[in-house]
Amino acid sequence: MARPPSLLLLILLQVIVSAASLVVEIVAGRMLAPYVGMSLYTWTSVIAVVLAGFSLGHWVGGLLAERPAERALRLTGWTLVAAALTTAAAALLLRSLSGPVLELVEHPVWGIAVLTLAVFFLPSCFAGVPAPVLAALSVQGGQGAGRALGAMFAAGAIGAIAGTLLAGFVFISWLGSSLTLMTVTAVYALSALLCFRLAGGRWLAPLLALGLILTLAVAALAAPDPCTRESRYYCIRVIELGPQEAPERLMVIDHLGHGISARDAPLTMYTDHAAMLDALARIRAPRPDFSAFFIGGGSYSIPRAFALRGTGPRVVAEIDPEVTRIAAEQFWFDPASAEILHEDARRALLTRPERRYDVILGDAFTDVAVPAHLVTHEFFDLVRDRLTPEGSYLMNVIDYRDRLQALAALVHTLRAVFPMVEVWTSTTPPPPGERAVFVLVAGNSPTSHSRFVTRAPNPTEYGALDPDWVARLAATGTLLSDDFAPIDRLIGRPD
Repeated sequence: MARPPSLLLLILLQVIVSAASLVVEIVAGRMLAPYVGMSLYTWTSVIAVVLAGFSLGHWVGGLLAERPAERALRLTGWTLVAAALTTAAAALLLRSLSGPVLELVEHPVWGIAVLTLAVFFLPSCFAGVPAPVLAALSVQGGQGAGRALGAMFAAGAIGAIAGTLLAGFVFISWLGSSLTLMTVTAVYALSALLCFRLAGGRWLAPLLALGLILTLAVAALAAPDPCTRESRYYCIRVIELGPQEAPERLMVIDHLGHGISARDAPLTMYTDHAAMLDALARIRAPRPDFSAFFIGGGSYSIPRAFALRGTGPRVVAEIDPEVTRIAAEQFWFDPASAEILHEDARRALLTRPERRYDVILGDAFTDVAVPAHLVTHEFFDLVRDRLTPEGSYLMNVIDYRDRLQALAALVHTLRAVFPMVEVWTSTTPPPPGERAVFVLVAGNSPTSHSRFVTRAPNPTEYGALDPDWVARLAATGTLLSDDFAPIDRLIGRPD
């Protein structure tokens, strides 16, 4: 190589590689969601693993930058080939490793971290190598070391911004996770070819490597997609549970079940929390034609049942239009039977101050993926203000019976807003070590009776826990606020 590449070409290459690496970071969180959910722990693991990969890659790149320019560029080309190979393999690796890793590492938080490390560390590491090499080359072009280095650092930042915006607003929405990952694979492969071209020399080995990359990319795209449909927000799956002549279906959003519906039994609930929410809403309603606001739609099982029972106006705040579309297509829900707001539930309540509801139902609580802004003192204040004087707020809670820190915090926070808070659960306790399902009821007056039986889908008895015990539990709880709501930690698995 007679002279170093032009600074403009090096800047362009830096922008492209940086953008591609940040696309992988955003896609990593999305691809992990069907297996471990989209939680604070997921994003913490993704960011930590990607930064660790970049750090090691930058260190290796610094060693390569000390080599002669032709040698450094050729080795950088090979690291970009490795980045393309590991990126193309990530989708296949995630599908094959998720089961064994999550079975071996029982703690959910550590399971997320280990799975993220196994799949996304190497792509980030290889993508981090070019930056020091390109920076070293930039100062050899006679442009002035300071100016050249400043331009390269700026190029890296601009590329990272572009990659983040493209992944979040364009690629995932229009291409989906797998095809986005293959686009990044192609970008790495083309960048590798450019490095080989600048370095000169033989092309046989690089072309053979690119053939392997293409084979892996085709295999990844041909592999079964874990999502029935991938929306801008979620990976949505529909799982058949019943026979074709009497279909029953489960909607899974990311990795969590969000409702079961049967075509021929629309009034039957198939989970404890849905059965309690459905029955308690009707028990506590001030009149038969009560109005209801739903935080989340999911399979729309309860709104569907309410419509068939002829209750009053029903409003559902479901942020993802694709969830509503699938509920209508495959879960026998009639969208005309409710007013559907495709926006965040807190915003939906906040921006319509004139509306009041007899019942507000919240089902936002499963696993470690909890929307913290829907469990705070400030949110419960908003809920109280949107209820009629005889109205009730009901929310689902899942917690370990031998821990109950999340339940205690929620009861404590609700009692700071409402004069009456009840805790309902099945009268048949779960096995030791398993999580229990609760429904919290908040309002101005207690429920008229303390026991009821409903189908879930078999006849099941539910009861309100002793008020004195609930008061003692609340005294141990943390007040959740918009400033401090560590609900992810509180609901974590006991050590």
